[in-house]
Amino acid sequence: MGDLAALGGLFMAALLAATLLPAQSEAVLVGLLLAGYAPWLLLGVASVGNVLGSVVNWALGRGIEHLRNRRWFPVSPAALARAERWYRRYGRWSLLLSWMPIIGDPLTVVAGVLREPLPVFCFWSVWPRSAVIWCLLPLRFGCAERQVLGAGYKTL
Repeated sequence: MGDLAALGGLFMAALLAATLLPAQSEAVLVGLLLAGYAPWLLLGVASVGNVLGSVVNWALGRGIEHLRNRRWFPVSPAALARAERWYRRYGRWSLLLSWMPIIGDPLTVVAGVLREPLPVFCFWSVWPRSAVIWCLLPLRFGCAERQVLGAGYKTL
């Protein structure tokens, strides 16, 4: 049950980190790596959580459209129009940046607002997110292990 709880916690951390909520999952991932969990299992769980988090953003964008004329709507009509122009200008290619901090999560919401079909959204945003997790983050983990364990750390 402990393994299931650890992997479930990583999944939830990755899912929340991929939404508009201000969360980070890297600390959980590094902690579980240092605890001895299999790196590829952790990266797989983090990938699935991260992908589903971006789909949550897309779904929020699809559902929030009908609320845009409400007084309490958090985005001004001018800002939303600017985001729409930007997305229409760069189109689906902009979703390749969905993995980037600060701009990536809002891009996934805008894709939902602009009615990007889910299969197209997944193609253009899911594989870059997963590629970053599988390719770049292990480099960060090696650095984290070195900082935590000192010069005699073992590689992944």
